[in-house]
Amino acid sequence: MRHSSWIRWTALLGFALGGFFDGILLHQILQWHHLLSLVPGMEDLRLQILWDGWFHALMYALAALALIGLWRGRGSAAGTNPTLGALLAGFGGWHVADAILSHWLLGIHRIKLDSAAPLAWDLGWFAALGLGPILLGWMIARRPGQGGPPPAVTVALLAAVGLGAGIWAAQPPADQPFTTIVLAPGVDPETALDRAGFAQADLIWSDPLSQVAVARLNGGDPWRLYLAGALLVSGSGVPAGCFNWARV
Repeated sequence: MRHSSWIRWTALLGFALGGFFDGILLHQILQWHHLLSLVPGMEDLRLQILWDGWFHALMYALAALALIGLWRGRGSAAGTNPTLGALLAGFGGWHVADAILSHWLLGIHRIKLDSAAPLAWDLGWFAALGLGPILLGWMIARRPGQGGPPPAVTVALLAAVGLGAGIWAAQPPADQPFTTIVLAPGVDPETALDRAGFAQADLIWSDPLSQVAVARLNGGDPWRLYLAGALLVSGSGVPAGCFNWARV
């Protein structure tokens, strides 16, 4: 029982990493689905991407909570094998929970929406990335050899993994020259760009309601758009990072 708290916090970090993996690969890179793809009334892409962003924000919060717990409990740190086993179990636990709740009970999305056999994809993902890591983590945790780096070093390494995944989730693709902006009702895109000091920006596209705009800023700090009426700006951190991954 001495290491139980450490194992729980490590498993929670693994759970958050599973969520990051799901969001980065399936929501952003492959775009097989979004968090609320099958929810009625959520057909608007900007709403889909917005909720993907809040999903990543939640994973950030869970990862931060886990890292705080690990740091506070570093005095009872488990060895390398139990730590790695708990991390893998938590990673798999996310995919098990996601499959049961999101795919089958709530029905808010499936793994591959355009597949002729969505259940086969769900079951394959459930086995490979859910049950597989849990089983592997259990096997690793049972192996002898409880040594490892000092607890502070272990927490630092886990923090690097967790924060690295979160930072990656918040970044636009490397070849994306555009910034996507969600504006408050009544705020005109050109006016917002001018107020934020981007008078020379190229406005590439805006939706009919002028609440979502895509622009080439040509330098400058996108954070200034928040002072000009923007609600979310891609490339400026969570939860807006998902926007520039979307294929409009």
